[in-house]
Amino acid sequence: MKRFIAGEDRQQATLLPDCLDDYVTSDNPVRLIEVFVDELDLTTLGFAGAVPEATGRPAYHPATLLKIYLYGYLNRIPSSRRLERETQRNIELIWLTGRLMPDFKTLADFRKNNGPAIQAACAQFVVLCRRLNLFSKAVVAIDGSKFKAVNNRDKNFTAAKVEARLAQVEASIGRYLVALDRADREQSDVAEARTTRLTEKIAGLREQMKALQAMGEQVEAAPDGQVSLTDPDARSMATSGKGTGLVGYNVQAAVDAEHHLIVAHDVTNVGNDRTQLAPMGLKAQEATGCGTLTVLADRGYLNGDQVRACEGTGVLPCVPKTLTSGNAKRGLFTGQDFVYDAAKDHYTCPAGHHLTKGITRSDRRDEIDHYRNLTACHTCALKPRCTADTVKRVKRWVHEGVIDAMQGRLDRMPDAMKIRRQTVEHPFGTLKAWMGATHFLTRTLAKVKTEMSLYVLTYNVKRMIQIFGVGPLIAGIRV
Repeated sequence: MKRFIAGEDRQQATLLPDCLDDYVTSDNPVRLIEVFVDELDLTTLGFAGAVPEATGRPAYHPATLLKIYLYGYLNRIPSSRRLERETQRNIELIWLTGRLMPDFKTLADFRKNNGPAIQAACAQFVVLCRRLNLFSKAVVAIDGSKFKAVNNRDKNFTAAKVEARLAQVEASIGRYLVALDRADREQSDVAEARTTRLTEKIAGLREQMKALQAMGEQVEAAPDGQVSLTDPDARSMATSGKGTGLVGYNVQAAVDAEHHLIVAHDVTNVGNDRTQLAPMGLKAQEATGCGTLTVLADRGYLNGDQVRACEGTGVLPCVPKTLTSGNAKRGLFTGQDFVYDAAKDHYTCPAGHHLTKGITRSDRRDEIDHYRNLTACHTCALKPRCTADTVKRVKRWVHEGVIDAMQGRLDRMPDAMKIRRQTVEHPFGTLKAWMGATHFLTRTLAKVKTEMSLYVLTYNVKRMIQIFGVGPLIAGIRV
């Protein structure tokens, strides 16, 4: 063919072979992976095999295997089997490993056996970011998102699921029994074959019912009332959309508001965020090195005990209050209409009367004070808009001051929730897009934490490349 760009002849021998380094440009991210891993103290981080054995068959250095995984997660190749193939044909991996081609079992065992060390390597990259003064704004946003586990929804059982499936099996057996009775009344070869087939189906359903009853006993014995067969640590979790629950894990992330770097993360199999405010805030504070850190979160994190746990630590949570009262819909005053005076320890109602604290507390925890006015309520003209009870009572937690202080911080930051949404939700969307339909490939909570650390590390690497570029970042690592 003429007038086209022609390739080289595959059979043509060359006098001098090409240099492998010429195939990798100076701004290729694999050069950054090479420098970052080489600068790590793998022995201190706890990688197994960093010190070679005196006898036996030589092993791959953990630095080589870590480089392969970082390259794989950076390029959306998390599977050990796919990485094995890539080491044999991918010129960048050939350059990165020096033509080493470990098999998939070696790669899989490395990820399985070095979970804490891989998580420590992820934390070291955050230390690098702190060294480059990227956390000067001292504001982070935290959020949780549900990620799918390997476990299918049909392989996860709760008491409600077992009951529903038993009802379905019973209904199916009933339909087949009716069909079987109808077939028995017919005299033909077709009816006889149908009878045999229906009898086998009924026997199979009864075996299934026995298995479900046994599973129901396991569910009752489980501490949290759930049993997952494929991944024992995965849990059924509700999501925002109706009927869109999944079996997976709740991934927590704290993201820097200035550069959108993930400064801290964690994985839990608890489906809500109620107990994550203080732990994630303290992790983010330690990672950023900020003495005072403002933490933005949504209403799912509102928990008085968690807000109180942050007091005196330098973590300043900003979580909007949850409005659960239905008084506004009924045309009645809400809690926001009653103004609290901390100096005088009383509330002022919309009519201008003062509600004072009662002598005794009537709640079970003995931590809720009741404020009321026993005389003014009887003659108040606004009582029809206030309460249907004899006297209006306003409840106040004894540590409500920490919630009021948090609300004051939110009032001084009117764009706090907008900043939170723009900061923390984008990384979750990006990570899920990288992972594909099935988010996690590994099983059990410990291994999932390791896999998440690899994703977070490579996400931060990409963000730093966008901020600095490969060359300056390499120079920063070598300082």
